[in-house]
Amino acid sequence: MFHLTASRTLALRAARSIATRHVFCATASVAHPTNSTLRSLSVASSQKISNPEMMCRQCEQTKDHYACTTVGVCGKTAETSAMQDTLSHVVKSVSLWANSAREAGATEEQLHAANIWTLRAVFSTLTNVNFSEERIAEYIQEGMMIKKDLEKLSVASKPVGLVAETALLGKSLQELEDFGHTVSIPKRMAAMGDEDCFSLNEIATYGARGACAYAAHCYQMGKMDQSIMEDIHKVFGKLASDEPDMEGLIANVLKVGEINGRVLAMLDDAHANAFGAPEPTPVKMTATEGKAILVSGHDMVDLEALLQQTEGKGVNVYTHGEMLPAHSYPGLKKYKHLVGNYGTAWQNQKFEFAAFPGPVIVTTNCVQAPRSAYRDRLYTMNEVGVDGVAHIGEDRDFSKVIEQAQSMKGFKTTFQPPLYHTVGFNHRAVLPLAKQVIDAAQNGALSRIVLIGGCDGSQFERNYFTELAEELPDDTLILTLGCAKNRIIRSEKLSDATLSNGMPRIMDMGQCNDSYSAVVVATELAKALDCTVNDLPLSLALSHLEQKAAAVLLTLLNMGVKNIRLGPSLPAYITPNVLNVLVDKYNLMPTTNAQDDVRSIMAGQ
Repeated sequence: MFHLTASRTLALRAARSIATRHVFCATASVAHPTNSTLRSLSVASSQKISNPEMMCRQCEQTKDHYACTTVGVCGKTAETSAMQDTLSHVVKSVSLWANSAREAGATEEQLHAANIWTLRAVFSTLTNVNFSEERIAEYIQEGMMIKKDLEKLSVASKPVGLVAETALLGKSLQELEDFGHTVSIPKRMAAMGDEDCFSLNEIATYGARGACAYAAHCYQMGKMDQSIMEDIHKVFGKLASDEPDMEGLIANVLKVGEINGRVLAMLDDAHANAFGAPEPTPVKMTATEGKAILVSGHDMVDLEALLQQTEGKGVNVYTHGEMLPAHSYPGLKKYKHLVGNYGTAWQNQKFEFAAFPGPVIVTTNCVQAPRSAYRDRLYTMNEVGVDGVAHIGEDRDFSKVIEQAQSMKGFKTTFQPPLYHTVGFNHRAVLPLAKQVIDAAQNGALSRIVLIGGCDGSQFERNYFTELAEELPDDTLILTLGCAKNRIIRSEKLSDATLSNGMPRIMDMGQCNDSYSAVVVATELAKALDCTVNDLPLSLALSHLEQKAAAVLLTLLNMGVKNIRLGPSLPAYITPNVLNVLVDKYNLMPTTNAQDDVRSIMAGQ
């Protein structure tokens, strides 16, 4: 556990005097960035755009590693960005009143609407989730009604200030958009008056968004923890302040990591209870003749509902992207018409969805602005919103999707020979192998374990993670999770690779939602070897893109995990001074090139 101390606050203050070119300490234990990393940091810290149409930098692909200022790389418009800024402001306002209502003794039932709304509203602000201004406006108006109800419950100390007093009920789309410009990143940064403190504010903001998304998945599974919701509202209550309180902001950042760890544990438990413990399962990655529906996103409950409604209808169901691990759950793979997985990761959907011969359902992130080739057969669910695309409500009625699938040609033939990929190496499947892993390490069959996980994306630089896996010696075990695995599992070099003791070299642990499995495996191995996680022959390389990955990173830092490689570039919202402290305390390092990084990894660095 990383504990907040006055020395860390002083260290960050002292770091402000360090020039950008000296951000990384020149010691053997501290990471050395590449020239490209230094250039990107220099751009991010020096580039200024007066009166930008928008400013969004929450994802790794943000333009010029600075910010999207006219239109998002994701396709988000300046208008949508402003609406999301308004919604984020309303989340803070509702959180302040929820905190006050709790202090006044409000019951779980009285806070239920605020809890659920917070998760869903925040989830809708994640990268590649909601592009619909009208849907966002609905969340804003619902939030204002909830705030009004909470005000009646706050009979004790009532919050004061501009955020608490937000009044947007009944405002038009244009008025809501205009308001968003008053609470944009530049406006809030100016109000705080300290770019390092504001960097900490953004780190907590984006991490909290990821944690709320995971908690929203839990709610879909029927799980809700009141203590988690109380802590989430406290985090956003702190984010509502423009006070440059460095010590409090550092504590808030780490609190997000702690919250997210609890959320991931709850989500892991919810999945296993609902669908059975995941088990290693070969998944068909090629087409089967017949009518077809494709499901992308993350939510297994939605997939289960579809499988129930399509049973006996002559329609096959395929998973896409982060839905691939569904095939490892006994409660889902029992459906014989769940025939396989189609496609790769989210960034290829404009081509893969267009080529798929049936309707496509996107349950959660990631969605892109659709091409006309498949817009009329694309369906969104839950927090996902795209104007002009059919949305399936909370009743999960897939009748129109099924009718459309039955009217289409589907796959004409079954691909031969079929190709397979094995999923299901959840911690429940891996930990029984712990003795084999330890024996392999002791007798020389296993030199190191490398976790490669996180998000995939469109940049060529993300090939680094596949190159890293391919460059690792044959006696290394590779754990992978999240959509970052999609390139690795298609490597011909790594296909069917095994260690000398017969164990598979590649173990697919699941979605980004399954990150908890990696935490459990690491902590249990450390217990078995009577050492700390940082003493294990374990290296981590994380590919980050959006806010779920930010939340997982904060969880690892809160655990005190060191020596994490983060790429393909570092977050644009982290100032050089804040980064300096992360490097100093955790040896957080940027990815460089696969060959050099493998040499460092195998040397235990």
